[in-house]
Amino acid sequence: MRILIAEDESVTARRLERMVGEILGEKAESVTVKESLADAEEHLFGKPIDLLLLDLNLHGEDGYSLLKLAAAGSFQTIVVSANSDRAVEAFQYGVLDFVPKPFDLERLKKALDRVNLKGPGQSPAKYLSVRKHGKVELVPVEKVRYLQGAGDYVEIHLDDGRMELHSKTLEALAGLLPPHFERIHKSYIADMRAMKGIVLQGAGKYVMELPDGRLLPISRTKYKELKERV
Repeated sequence: MRILIAEDESVTARRLERMVGEILGEKAESVTVKESLADAEEHLFGKPIDLLLLDLNLHGEDGYSLLKLAAAGSFQTIVVSANSDRAVEAFQYGVLDFVPKPFDLERLKKALDRVNLKGPGQSPAKYLSVRKHGKVELVPVEKVRYLQGAGDYVEIHLDDGRMELHSKTLEALAGLLPPHFERIHKSYIADMRAMKGIVLQGAGKYVMELPDGRLLPISRTKYKELKERV
């Protein structure tokens, strides 16, 4: 696992680095520390990482600008900050956990155990961030109708017919979405509130119909589950 620590207090940064090594052991392929917002952003654009440990105040600069970038990336984020009054806002960007300062080894381990998993009680994100033309834009989850896996990216299809690309995996995004989004196919996650009906296309193939006429494939397993539910 490639880890970036964005922390401006050198003592805290070294403590985080040491604890991460104790908790993850050989799983921590590399741990990099950046003390400024600019250096952290440069690292994120230049080198792939798997996990960001982010302080929200870097030499007086607001770490939320980096959090928006993190939400658009393929990596996961844990906030480690004394600004606990902003925890609710942070979870709206899909962070895995918010570790308040001061912290201990046990609390950090609990946060790291959630990497690649949707932890119990994790709040769903209200926004998905996408990169467009060198900038990061926020997409309200309420406007999302379905997501489709497309190679290394995920297509986010919106209620107005537009499509945005996200670099997180379908599995990672599934862990950020509210419970009314369900995996209906290996390559599709859909907002079940938008389902108009289920259509049989023949040869045992079923599709989910949206109000605008768009059709999404449904796996046989999911069809059985939906049929029993209805």
